Amino acid sequence: MANTLQQLSLEMADLVEGRSESVLRVDARRRLPASGIAWSDDLIVCAHHAVEFEDDISIGTAEGQRLRATLVGRDPRIDLALLRVDAPLKPAEWAPQAELRTGNLVMALGRPRQNIRASLGIVVGLAGSADARRQIKRMKAQFWGNMKGGKNRWKGRKWRKRFAREGGGWALALSGGLIHTDLTMYPGFSGGPLLGVDGKIYGMNTSGFPGGVGVAIPLASISESVAALLSQGKIQTGYLGIGAQTAQLPDAVAEALDQDGGLLIVSIEAGSPAAKAGLLVGDILTALGGEPVEHIDELQLMLARLAVGAEASTQFVRGGELREGIVVIGEK
Repeated sequence: MANTLQQLSLEMADLVEGRSESVLRVDARRRLPASGIAWSDDLIVCAHHAVEFEDDISIGTAEGQRLRATLVGRDPRIDLALLRVDAPLKPAEWAPQAELRTGNLVMALGRPRQNIRASLGIVVGLAGSADARRQIKRMKAQFWGNMKGGKNRWKGRKWRKRFAREGGGWALALSGGLIHTDLTMYPGFSGGPLLGVDGKIYGMNTSGFPGGVGVAIPLASISESVAALLSQGKIQTGYLGIGAQTAQLPDAVAEALDQDGGLLIVSIEAGSPAAKAGLLVGDILTALGGEPVEHIDELQLMLARLAVGAEASTQFVRGGELREGIVVIGEK
């Protein structure tokens, strides 16, 4: 047993050492530096929340070199920033999230100082899985259960705060773009890689989501953002132009939709996509693009996924009746 553990320990140390050249130090904030990953010969992906200033960004390499970097762009939706350096880097070896399973051993790597650092844990869950969706359904049911009845309204407020603290709870699970782990995210680890025991990098670790939830952004989401930032210089975010709040649906509508709530529209900007689509203050939005929507976090997530300029179906309640329409997604 001792020999087995010793061999495992040595192999894990070799994995960390073998990938350390692709892990970089990112000096772009006033506090402790963060980490970054070499995406290509001259590009680095790192955590958006760790890039506080856009000038005089400094990169530290495994060899102790100091490189100057420029900001290419940001994608706050997944807490990603893209940097460019005028020096050759060793790109990381990435792997798709599909190769990862709940229970797999993983490591978080970081370079908040000169030397590489590591943390060991397991994959707790993969966003978008059937288990995650069932859990979110239970959370929604509990939310609405706590909202019903005057004596339980304080519980409803408590749940709203909890979901906001967890980045919308269900929004994270439905995004299809997060890897949940039990890794200890030490200061400066944000922006560093999630390393599998096969030596491949499965994502970029970050604690930048609301509540400091430690997750990893997988390859597919990073690739999409990097491509958009390189081609457009920015991330296009969908926009409806409404102010909304969670509201309970009439019983008959709730039973017909098998959905307890929706978004009560409390304001509409003049000339906005919502105004052009004929939506009115007082309507309760229940679905967008064929997906049910009950909370503002879900709406924001949907708008982040829908293409600007695309037509999306709407479903809403007006005067107690369920109606449908079409809205053209605008750009925020």
